[in-house]
Amino acid sequence: MTPALTANAPAKRSFQIDSKYVAPILISCILLVGHFTTGMLADWQKTAVCIIVSILTEAIFGYITTKKMPHLASAYVSGISCGILVRSAEWWPFIVAPALSVISKYVIRVDGRHLWNPSNLAIVLLLLLAPQSMYTLSFQFGNHVWAGIVVWILGSVIIYRLKRFHICATYILCFFGFALLRALLNHDMTLANAFKFEIAPITGPMYQLFIFFMITDPKTTVHSKKGQMLVAFLVAAMEFLLRQYGKNWNVHIASHAPYFALTLMGPAANLIEIYKARQAKKSAISPAR
Repeated sequence: MTPALTANAPAKRSFQIDSKYVAPILISCILLVGHFTTGMLADWQKTAVCIIVSILTEAIFGYITTKKMPHLASAYVSGISCGILVRSAEWWPFIVAPALSVISKYVIRVDGRHLWNPSNLAIVLLLLLAPQSMYTLSFQFGNHVWAGIVVWILGSVIIYRLKRFHICATYILCFFGFALLRALLNHDMTLANAFKFEIAPITGPMYQLFIFFMITDPKTTVHSKKGQMLVAFLVAAMEFLLRQYGKNWNVHIASHAPYFALTLMGPAANLIEIYKARQAKKSAISPAR
């Protein structure tokens, strides 16, 4: 090869992972680290059922809708999320949750956009409709602090590379701020101990899935960076209100406040953005007066 050709040859790109596989890799890491340190999976067979049901449902509905086989990475994430988060002595929630998660993506759309995070919506529906049969993962990493640190670092780096770290950072900062407020309002113990008690949930796999996958889901978040940060703040604020006052309405709402907060605030933000887009489109095509 001549020097000229060598100079003009494109530089070799460093190794990169297809963005479609980033979420499956990260959620698999959370699953493995969480299970081998805290026994996060009560029954691996039920998690396997969730994954299989999710992938099959995605393949069927995707093919019916588009007449071609869809990419199954999203279905894997939904299936494994439900497998990790759903807890039940019965088998049916591990079939219904991933099926609802995937079906919602095809059934509930406005102007071609999803309104709810699929896994989050499925979990909330089951908590509301069958609270006697289903609950969710809620424990922390306990003494296995290093395991949580590894997952948080890995997740943060990946989310940063995907340019969505600002969503996670906004939510985490707001969570800590509202945790301090709850510590001031609700406890007779010292402020330091009360604050530790209030921030404890964020150390667990449940919040890792929520922060890295649910509130950052590109398909169900608003488009602007400022809008995404505002919604993250509103989700944290709604979570605070549901934790603080939700037990007066329904104990499950208070216990699973993050899911319900995102269910309320995420679609509301998407609908506002969709409405603004419609108005802008009407203004653009309307004849000048």
